[in-house]
Amino acid sequence: MRRDVTFVSHGVTCAAWHVRAAHDAAAGPGGRPCVVMAHGFGGTRDSGLLNYAESFAEAGIDVFAFDYRGFGDSGGTPRQDVSVRRQRQDYHAALAAARRLPGVDPDRIALWGVSYAGGHALVVAAQDRNVAAVVSLTPVTDGLASLAHVLRHAGIGGLSHLAGHGLRDAARALVGRAPHRVPVVGEPGTLAMIGVPDALGICASFAGPTFRNEVCARAALKVGANRPVAHVDRLNCPVLVQIGTDDRIAPPDAARRFARLAGPPAELREYPVDHLDVYAGPWQRRVLADQLGFLRNAFLIQGTG
Repeated sequence: MRRDVTFVSHGVTCAAWHVRAAHDAAAGPGGRPCVVMAHGFGGTRDSGLLNYAESFAEAGIDVFAFDYRGFGDSGGTPRQDVSVRRQRQDYHAALAAARRLPGVDPDRIALWGVSYAGGHALVVAAQDRNVAAVVSLTPVTDGLASLAHVLRHAGIGGLSHLAGHGLRDAARALVGRAPHRVPVVGEPGTLAMIGVPDALGICASFAGPTFRNEVCARAALKVGANRPVAHVDRLNCPVLVQIGTDDRIAPPDAARRFARLAGPPAELREYPVDHLDVYAGPWQRRVLADQLGFLRNAFLIQGTG
């Protein structure tokens, strides 16, 4: 059962779905386990997340899937502004809201994130020591490595072009003008934050009605400062890191390094996929199966199918 709910993050009303577990077989003395989910760079909760959330619910796990401020059905301005700081604040607020859900065990809550959110979930778990587990899918774990990775695939020209648009947007923000936005996804060689083959076609297969293929261009100037790896030594919960070996956006080597630095709490899984191949299709189902196995172990769930 899915219902629309809201919560407040730093004075702004954010939209979320509470997908209730289909049964109580996984419930313990404190209630049912829960997964808090958010999308990656510029994504919205109606764009592929239900492919995971509904399967979690069938396994007896509640889900709290939310939109960041400025995205989807959530309030907040400027719209489509990717701010690492604000998005992590929203994760903390969503985590607090999930702990208050009726029937949910506040001590058995995992964080789930993909792409940029895969890094956010790791950082939030390092900051909130009561998080039970983290699923980090195709994560951006080191912004500096991401810049070098994109440089190898897009070339100096593509990176410089994005930086120029970022400076233009930043200048407009300084004088209070409307944001200058660029596409989130596009074909290689075109102006877009994420350029992979058939990007528009892949996104069309899972993008929901609230997804907008644009973000404030200033985000291009902040990629290098997004470094979840700096928090790795503070993680104290089980972590599943899932990487695409063919990922053109989130560098696989950086995620491997994160898992190595995290030590025994981290489990690393690799798949022969690119960045956008984990939202639908056969590889999504493979990724999901590994997540379900990991969460059953983390939540000590047995016999729920």
